[in-house]
Amino acid sequence: MGMIVPTLDILRSMRSTLSILFLLLACGSTLAAPTTAPANLPESVLLFSSFRGNGDDGLHLAWSTDGFSWAALKDDQSFLKPEVGSQKLMRDPCILPGPDGEFRMVWTTGWKGQDIGYAHSKDLIHWQDQKAIPVMRDEPSAGNCWAPEIVYDAAKQQYIIFWATTIPGRFPATDDAGDNHLNHRIYCTKTNDFVSFSKAEIFFDPGFEVIDATMLQDGGKCYLIFKDETLHPEPHKYLRIAASDSIEGPFKIITDPITPSWREGPTAIKLGDWYTIYFDMYRDHRYGVVRSKDLKAWEDATEKLSLPQGMRHGTVFRVRREIAAGLMQ
Repeated sequence: MGMIVPTLDILRSMRSTLSILFLLLACGSTLAAPTTAPANLPESVLLFSSFRGNGDDGLHLAWSTDGFSWAALKDDQSFLKPEVGSQKLMRDPCILPGPDGEFRMVWTTGWKGQDIGYAHSKDLIHWQDQKAIPVMRDEPSAGNCWAPEIVYDAAKQQYIIFWATTIPGRFPATDDAGDNHLNHRIYCTKTNDFVSFSKAEIFFDPGFEVIDATMLQDGGKCYLIFKDETLHPEPHKYLRIAASDSIEGPFKIITDPITPSWREGPTAIKLGDWYTIYFDMYRDHRYGVVRSKDLKAWEDATEKLSLPQGMRHGTVFRVRREIAAGLMQ
């Protein structure tokens, strides 16, 4: 039987069909994405916000169901580019699911400056009202605003934003204890509409330089996890915990160091019976995690942790599976 030679029209048709098939294979995860939450997702999913490099490209998100195995969303591309602030960076993004259904995010806009970044979203995909909030405008000598965090005070129906700032000469007893004469304390502002903000005031002053404070609320207690930034006469640079019966403090230190030195950027969540604290092991270019059932005996669980490469200081929080499914599309 003789060989059948395809006509030019048949070849063109085959090429067109192959092109379509290739496109479907390349984009299949997008084209076939479900419009509702996948059946295998639990009712709530853990998300982890973070940044990469110096924070130039913006917000990154990862997801997990167990708190240890994390996968990047959107192929680890940015969900929101920084457009405001002293250096237009988006470092240390902290996201809070609010009682009104909105996600509120604050972040560090630059190494220097007197403002922080703010934006909000209903789905973590479409963001609105990106702006710089000049939280330290009443302190003209304030040098920076680092690692802002946001919490909701249900009793007063207001938000509290807190961050670390150095004001030269404000705490002279510890002026020489930090890096390059930096001498941070934790300041805060309060708002109920994100239009007007209270004058910045001290939120946490343990008597030494402190940065990177984050809060975990559980059982009527508020736990402030923070970095002791003391460098001289010997390095501390480790994490400790303070506690209060009120979200506004005052906070009393309740632990010795819970990590080795050179750890920062903590974020915390309760996973079952475990108080779980993630942190940036910035000298090792990776993340670590410790956990405890009583806030006294701490277990290093870093070897169980898997995260996208290059993750830097962010926040862990829970979302409904519908939100997670939307992000996976």
